[in-house]
Amino acid sequence: MSSRYDNLLANVPTDLWIGGKWRKSSDGGRFDVLDPATENKIASVASATVEDAKAAVDAASDAFEGWAGRKPRERAEILRKSYELIMRDAERLAKLITIENGKALSDSRGEVAYAAEFFRWYAEEAVRGIGAVSRAPASGARIVVQHKPAGVAVLVTPWNFPAAMATRKIGPALAAGCPVVLKPASDTPLTMLALMPILEEAGVPAGVVNVIPSRSSGKVVSAMLHDPRVRVVSFTGSTEVGRKLLHEAADNVVRPAMELGGNAPFIVFEDADIDAAIDGAMIAKMRNMGEACTSANRFYVHEKVHDEFAKKLTAKMAALKIGNGLDDAVAVGPLVNADAKKKVIELVDDAVGKGAKILTGGKAPSGPGYFYPPTVLDAVPEGAAMLREEIFGPVAAIQSFKFRHDRAQPRARLRSGRALRRHEAVGHRPRGRARRPDGVLGDAVHFGDVVRRMVGWVERSEPHRVVAGSAALSPSHGKKAPPWTC
Repeated sequence: MSSRYDNLLANVPTDLWIGGKWRKSSDGGRFDVLDPATENKIASVASATVEDAKAAVDAASDAFEGWAGRKPRERAEILRKSYELIMRDAERLAKLITIENGKALSDSRGEVAYAAEFFRWYAEEAVRGIGAVSRAPASGARIVVQHKPAGVAVLVTPWNFPAAMATRKIGPALAAGCPVVLKPASDTPLTMLALMPILEEAGVPAGVVNVIPSRSSGKVVSAMLHDPRVRVVSFTGSTEVGRKLLHEAADNVVRPAMELGGNAPFIVFEDADIDAAIDGAMIAKMRNMGEACTSANRFYVHEKVHDEFAKKLTAKMAALKIGNGLDDAVAVGPLVNADAKKKVIELVDDAVGKGAKILTGGKAPSGPGYFYPPTVLDAVPEGAAMLREEIFGPVAAIQSFKFRHDRAQPRARLRSGRALRRHEAVGHRPRGRARRPDGVLGDAVHFGDVVRRMVGWVERSEPHRVVAGSAALSPSHGKKAPPWTC
């Protein structure tokens, strides 16, 4: 391990955080965490067992009454202090994210600010658990609605945003008075373990937040979901795993909050400002190197502007510097692991084999690290797997169309999008297009699962409805109570 890593990793905990104490796993098991830029081992982390999961639920359950009994303002002040301490340690946490995840340091810095903001937001929401009083229309009886903490919450987070996807779950749970057991992704457990001393310093009591990395994720999470003290499960990850967790949660009627996979379209019409569309495309495609469920995978471009758009997008993508994310000049780091790199290679090879044209990139570099270059493919055929599956990498797939309804039938088969982005002129378009932004596009694209984090229900979009991303900071309004309350 190089000296530049030694200093960053020297004080990062690597054991389980249960009941406010560090402890080894019950069977002594550990697993390695690799730096995706070098493929070198950077840490050995304790791997939780089912027994450890039970101990974590025990700790959370023991802490429940005391934490739920705290005044909302007290919980709010602890969350606010957590925000301040994260921002104090922002640079250290950003570099740690880059080391274990691979993303460019600029992306990691943005994620730390994003992650901290959830604690500041929910510090303000903690004092707003407002109920309601009304009268029954028939009997005239008084109806009183109160929001109370639901109980222990199990949180399962992904590797692509190891800080932010955890704090966006921890924040509302703690604000509502619920203790949590968090199982981070085994590719990126260090960031969340490093956050525990910060939360302790902020005043989070022992047992309120527990972190149990594990290589036996299925068994560990299943055991917790079948513990009657667990009342909420929140998961961000693939649709396939989400379905399994929903089945598991149903056994004890555990309330779920699911944020699942996507395959978002990016549509450019003939009257669009192409330079603005390119700027939007680069953000939509290359945020987090394309390793995001809201990332734009499929680019549908009107034939009149196709050549200009493809040329400019190719130039922008080709200019991005690839390398170790710790270097400030680097814009594109490695993918998170060997499987992620293999999947991107297979998707690109499949599309090219079926007729797609490589405009830039398209071939992984030799040498260590899970690197894949920014890639633009044109004329991607309908049969290409990347039009149906999440790419989760720096690859843009372009198709052209002639009429507004050209893409309706192909896209109607793709029901997993999480964010639509469209570019067209606003000033002098036909009345139908100005007044019905969801008209043809709603017929053409079925948008997928959108989690409103504070409200916490999973919304499956209907045809004709346009959904533009998830309401990550949605206030507590809507049809249902937050998942953290009952």
